[in-house]
Amino acid sequence: MISVQPTILEINQLNTYIKSIIDGDINLSSIAVVGEISNFTNHYRTGHFYMTLKDEKSSIRAVMFKGANQRLRFMPENGMRVICFGRVSVFERDGQYQLYIEDMQPDGLGSLNMMFEQLKNKLEKEGLFSNEHKKPIPVMPSKVGVITSPTGAGLRDILNIIERRFPLCEVILAPVEVQGEKSAPGMIKALKQFDKLQCVDVIIIGRGGGAIEELWSFNDEELARTIFDVSIPVISAVGHETDFTICDFVADLRAPTPSAAAELAVVDKRELIKHILFLKESLKQSIENLIANEEQKMAISRTPPVKNQRFLTAPS
Repeated sequence: MISVQPTILEINQLNTYIKSIIDGDINLSSIAVVGEISNFTNHYRTGHFYMTLKDEKSSIRAVMFKGANQRLRFMPENGMRVICFGRVSVFERDGQYQLYIEDMQPDGLGSLNMMFEQLKNKLEKEGLFSNEHKKPIPVMPSKVGVITSPTGAGLRDILNIIERRFPLCEVILAPVEVQGEKSAPGMIKALKQFDKLQCVDVIIIGRGGGAIEELWSFNDEELARTIFDVSIPVISAVGHETDFTICDFVADLRAPTPSAAAELAVVDKRELIKHILFLKESLKQSIENLIANEEQKMAISRTPPVKNQRFLTAPS
């Protein structure tokens, strides 16, 4: 029997060969992996993220290069459960196969809450929530801008209440998506357009209620900064009374619902009419008092002097 001597390889050759096998596997070239982050390191010089992803039984090393992690809207932390999108390959120098992450998103309510608190604390420290930066809402706007879904119940509520309270007010709608990848960029564009045209006196931005995932677009950092930067006062009206988003904190006024936002945005015509009637009555009374005073002055000035009236003078 002839024995075949194995090929003698250098370590680098072996690792390169293994890498070629893994890189050639189409199933490993584009995958999504869910797991909990541990051993997280944000390398201060390169800006790369290094971490371990684990579940109850196994773990895998992972890296997310600076060019990819700069697009993240949150900072990964140990204990955060995430979904990572990327590819598996081999780091030849160490003979270590690992996950190369190209995108990442939180998985589960706990991770979303962690992201929310991270951004809330960051913007609060920068002063974006400070009362000194809040713009006053106009008392009687003639035009109200509304940024919301054109098919949502929130818009119907806003239109009905403005029509009932102050029908002279014109509503200008900027129709946008309010959830999904395109929603935050669409709302940002609408805000900037209103600000550029200066065609409304106040802006309502929001939507009806939903789960935290459905309201997540209103926790977008760039959207929050745009609300802060526009010169027109903004009322945030997202979800139900118990829902809070980053937009609520940075807006000039927070309304618990879209209906409440409409009530806060415009004056009630009944209260306005009552006030006008009060002013009318006050003006009428003031004019009557003024006329009465003037008539009294004229009556005194027309009083004839008393005949044979003598004036005593002090002796010199």
